[in-house]
Amino acid sequence: MMEQTDGQIIRRKDYPSPNPHVTLEEITYSSDGLHVKGLLATPKAIGRYDGLLYLRGGIQHVGMVRPARIAQFASHGLVVFAPYYRGNRGGEGKDEFAGEDRNDAVVGVEVLKQQRAVNSDRIHLFSFSRGGIMALWTAIMRDDLTSMVTWAGVSDVVFTYKERQDMRRMMKRVIGGTPNNQPDAYRERTALFRMEEIDIPTLIIHGTLDTNVSFEQALLLENALRDENKEFETWYLEGYTHYIPPEMNRQLVKDAVDWMKRH
Repeated sequence: MMEQTDGQIIRRKDYPSPNPHVTLEEITYSSDGLHVKGLLATPKAIGRYDGLLYLRGGIQHVGMVRPARIAQFASHGLVVFAPYYRGNRGGEGKDEFAGEDRNDAVVGVEVLKQQRAVNSDRIHLFSFSRGGIMALWTAIMRDDLTSMVTWAGVSDVVFTYKERQDMRRMMKRVIGGTPNNQPDAYRERTALFRMEEIDIPTLIIHGTLDTNVSFEQALLLENALRDENKEFETWYLEGYTHYIPPEMNRQLVKDAVDWMKRH
């Protein structure tokens, strides 16, 4: 069998689209030799578009990529690729909550670059919740990106362990223990120590009353970026939690896309 290169597209399969102006496909691609899946959304109108790597939250079936969400971003004139991460939806390997699986995000950029409709010089990162930590690592490990948005994003995995009692069992299983008995495994997932390697403008969106990913995680990221004199902007949503009402959510998506296209 031929050796597959990271980011190589192995299969494309049509996927029902909730939006008449957007085509959806499920992509199987190679990451660390594993077959990983993701959802690709392309505007039907012929054109050259900025690419967007959409990094989902959650783990396994929690926070799964939603076709309507991906199509919503694409309808603003972007080609969007959303990796499911390894071990999800029939993908090989095991989701490690920002361990080796961060490579699925890093090489997801290659999937976008192979799309005819994508201007490969302009690829943005958009992340939600757990996707935040994936985006930070992608920005650290690549130097060919344009901008990054982290919305209610995780920036410190130890913090997540401490504030989410309901996730501890999963994190112990996936990461191999607690922050006390596996400090290195947690530390190597936390990107805050490597902010000097991020060279793209960052937009931080976070509700001040978020209990899923605490507002403090946004402040930690803001402070880490400021300490390294990085370019960033913050949109803090006073009085809002992890979930933003639909009308406001739609407006925020539009505003965030406009922000990305300006950079």
